[in-house]
Amino acid sequence: MSLWNQFLWVIFPYLCLVLFVVGHIYRYRHDQFHWTAKSSEFIEKKHLRLGSLMFHLGIIPVFFGHLAGLGIPKEWIQSIGISDHLYHLGAMYIGGFFGMITLGGMLLLTARRLTIRNVRRLSSASDIIVNLVLLFIVIMGMYSTIVTNTVQPDFDYRSTISVWFRNLFVLRPEASLMADVPISFKIHILSAFFIFGLWPFTRLVHVWSVPLNYVGRSYILYRKNRKQGL
Repeated sequence: MSLWNQFLWVIFPYLCLVLFVVGHIYRYRHDQFHWTAKSSEFIEKKHLRLGSLMFHLGIIPVFFGHLAGLGIPKEWIQSIGISDHLYHLGAMYIGGFFGMITLGGMLLLTARRLTIRNVRRLSSASDIIVNLVLLFIVIMGMYSTIVTNTVQPDFDYRSTISVWFRNLFVLRPEASLMADVPISFKIHILSAFFIFGLWPFTRLVHVWSVPLNYVGRSYILYRKNRKQGL
């Protein structure tokens, strides 16, 4: 196994994961003031509302689909009666459907950021990079799902990519498992790890700012001032 493959499938993923964890800890402790999404809704709402809705409706099922496909061993799926053919159809059609929604949302959001002058002027370099990288990741994911799986129907990522992925988290990485993986899948995976490495240093950190305290917070009461002359 060449040093280049060792770098791509062992060193680079771990480097991105370390940046993801350490970067979040550092930014949370030293830069909470900029822990924000810097909303540009007041500049343009129509494309933002539709694009954001499509992206979030698509990316959530896509995320859990990836989590199941990469995290659950093939044998476990087969043991509950789901054949390889049925699994493949689900990944192609259900995954493809939500992937297209995600792609549509990303195209709208990226076009909005690049083509609307005031939105572009408000955007930092990292905002534009994040948009373009996310769009690229989604495009490569759709290409892998629709084109590569059609051209190479015998390729089973659950016997290669999934095993490699799980081994990363038990500290037993095997770069050799990625040797015969189609190039489109490789690009999709590497670009996904790249965005994880960038994550703590961009506005993507707002994903973790879920206002859970709102659930138990007391109501704010507004009373009308009945004093005359006010």
